[in-house]
Amino acid sequence: MTAVETQITYTNSYTIQHEDAYMTQEEDWDRDLLLDPAWEKQQRKTFTAWCNSHLRKAGTQIENIEEDFRNGLKLMLLLEVISGERLPKPDKGKMRFHKIANVNKALDFICSKGVKLVSIGAEEIVDGNVKMTLGMIWTIILRFAIQDISVEETSAKEGLLLWCQRKTAPYRNVNVQNFHIRWSFVCDTDCVFLQDDPIGNLNTAFEVAEKYLDIPKMLDAEDIVNTPKPDEKAIMTYVSCFYHAFAGAEQAETAANRICKVLAVNQENEKLMEEYEKLASELLEWIRRTIPWLENRVAEQTMRAMQQKLEDFRDYRRVHKPPRVQEKCQLEINFNTLQTKLRLSNRPAFMPSEGKMVSDIANAWKGLEQVEKGYEEWLLTEIRRLERLDHLAEKFKQKCAMHEAWTTGKEDLLSQKDYESASLMEIRALMRKHEAFESDLAAHQDRVEQIAAIAQELNELDYHDAATVNTRCQGICDQWDNLGTLTQKRRDSLERVEKLWETIDQLYLEFAKRAAPFNNWMDGAMEDLQDMFIVHSIEEIQSLITAHDQFKATLPEADKERMATLGIHNEILKIAQTYGIKLSGINPYTNLSSQDISTKWDTVKHFVPLRDQMLQEEVARQQANERLRRQFAAQVRDGGAWEISHVSVDIAGSLEEQMNSLKQYEQNIINYKSNIDKLEGDHQLIQESLIFDNKHTNYTMEVCMQTAARSADGLSSHSSLLKVYATSVLISSHSLSTAAHPCGLGGEVEFARIMTLVDPNNTGVVTFQAFIDFMTRETAETDTAEQVMASFKILASDKNYITVEELRRELPPEQAEYCITRMTRYVGPDCPSGALDYISFSSALYGESDL
Repeated sequence: MTAVETQITYTNSYTIQHEDAYMTQEEDWDRDLLLDPAWEKQQRKTFTAWCNSHLRKAGTQIENIEEDFRNGLKLMLLLEVISGERLPKPDKGKMRFHKIANVNKALDFICSKGVKLVSIGAEEIVDGNVKMTLGMIWTIILRFAIQDISVEETSAKEGLLLWCQRKTAPYRNVNVQNFHIRWSFVCDTDCVFLQDDPIGNLNTAFEVAEKYLDIPKMLDAEDIVNTPKPDEKAIMTYVSCFYHAFAGAEQAETAANRICKVLAVNQENEKLMEEYEKLASELLEWIRRTIPWLENRVAEQTMRAMQQKLEDFRDYRRVHKPPRVQEKCQLEINFNTLQTKLRLSNRPAFMPSEGKMVSDIANAWKGLEQVEKGYEEWLLTEIRRLERLDHLAEKFKQKCAMHEAWTTGKEDLLSQKDYESASLMEIRALMRKHEAFESDLAAHQDRVEQIAAIAQELNELDYHDAATVNTRCQGICDQWDNLGTLTQKRRDSLERVEKLWETIDQLYLEFAKRAAPFNNWMDGAMEDLQDMFIVHSIEEIQSLITAHDQFKATLPEADKERMATLGIHNEILKIAQTYGIKLSGINPYTNLSSQDISTKWDTVKHFVPLRDQMLQEEVARQQANERLRRQFAAQVRDGGAWEISHVSVDIAGSLEEQMNSLKQYEQNIINYKSNIDKLEGDHQLIQESLIFDNKHTNYTMEVCMQTAARSADGLSSHSSLLKVYATSVLISSHSLSTAAHPCGLGGEVEFARIMTLVDPNNTGVVTFQAFIDFMTRETAETDTAEQVMASFKILASDKNYITVEELRRELPPEQAEYCITRMTRYVGPDCPSGALDYISFSSALYGESDL
């Protein structure tokens, strides 16, 4: 029904002007009563009772009409109850601006129903302005209780007055002309009411209405009898409640038939809904159990344990997840099928339980895949970290072992006081020897710094045995500091006695000075040649080979240095032989001998080809990994993992052509399965080879699998829709023929009319959607929740509740038991035990709130 726009203007009092002029002042003295306290008292009482008659449905009420609506909360609740619509969420604060915001939301809702509010602001309602508040409530009563009244082509006030006149026509001494001058309710003067007792008659009428019609008492009898002109708005509000209570109903047999039909459809739909809920619950439960496992980021301390985690993740991808992917696709297909059935049977759309919508399941699935992706990335990162840790730990041990071997005995040597009893030559020799040691000590400084740097990196990478590493590193650093202190002390002591000694063997000194750094260089060379390495590409191994080639290029120069050092030793032997000097065989300045240099040199030369072999083996491994990358990328390109994603099905052409196209697309997907299996095999080899990237393609195995799954799902959904279409065409062909040729006369004209509906462009093709729309219009039921409720009211003999016996007497056994098991217990005055609430049950059938 079209909303009647209303304009309200408020000054010291308020008047309401309707475009139909049914609120026009009738007499001049009417304006004098607008400020009468009796007018305000009657409106307060009537409007408060009317508001409470609706608010009690929400379990609340008001006591003071201008105070209880100030924060806007109960005002918004009142509008929701009487309109059956949801208003915006109210502000929960208690500040003035929160209250104004809530009242504004209520006023905006009133305006949205075709009512124009003039000079009413939220501030007046929040401030408790009684005139503005009463005017606003009267506007609500007009819009929701009086405006839609229609009797014999009259509406609103005139319709309500005509209804009163029609209802009181059979009674003597009753002549209703307006809603204020000496108004009295319908009464039977012969039976119940007394002509000389208007107050008693009114009280009796009020009590009967409250007891049997559930109309609360809105006025006192004295308010009407003792007032020269009772307030018209209060009387209209009270009378409108009687109008709505005496609304008509239909025949019992028609009501019962409609209920049976509605319940049968509802039973079938509920079964489908229960199946959807069960499947959705199982899928969501699996996702709920799986996500915590994927969110577990507790790292293992060993490479073997982390590789086992990676293998468990692969089993999840291959075994556990694919069946759930199919369940998710099937769930979406079932949901769409159910919605189509509900639409064809003129039922409201199915709303699954909270958290079980298709969108909820899609979001949960998306969250699962995000956690799954993060878990895989974490696994690979942890494996790289453990590889790095193992490499660093081994390198740390090697450097520590070499350093500890070098420092063995050094503290004792530096602590000796042999210079106190040495000869001049021996002192000189000790001094030179100490200088050589200092040179060696400085050369080892780099190794100590490397040990400390490796220990720090192990700590930063959270190495599981960091405590042992720190203890060993600290011991080396403390020992190194002590060596530095002892070295300085010994030098000071030697320098004190150095002036007493004048001769020294220069050749031994020169040998020591050259042999020590050369020996240190060889130690470093051996260390580098034995150093472990980890690479992930051809470029990285080529870089190591280049560095190794550069090292080999320095060997000739190093060999010259070796020959020069050994030449000094040979010179010593020559001098000793020439001058007959008996050598002790020990160089007083160093512990190194020519044999040591030769032995280490041979060791270095021995390690060079071994290093060459290790690098070449790594080249071969990286080349094999590169072939795996290229092979995977080539299969993705040649197999066309993305080509599956291009498969789409448009509903065009004849039904047979569409079904053939679907079969061809399905065969293409089946034929492509072998490519997916081969890709999975290559992907397995890549992961086992610990290949973490592929510069030859942006596609991963997961992307290929998801693309194929989406294409198959889309194909399945199109196939299901076409099958429903084909079946619907076969079943409905007779209906279409009957609709086109009723009674066998004028068939061609009717058929032409139908074709203009289903094929407006005269293409010669009836699409699936056009067919569905036509059948929906032809077969749609017009029953509503109000009609079903009215039917139940007839079966219940106009009561607001119905008994079990009445349901079993009026309905077939199956539908009767269906209602009994689903209706809630009716709560109300003077109702028998076991009374059932058919009002809320009827509303629930159509997804509506209680009327």
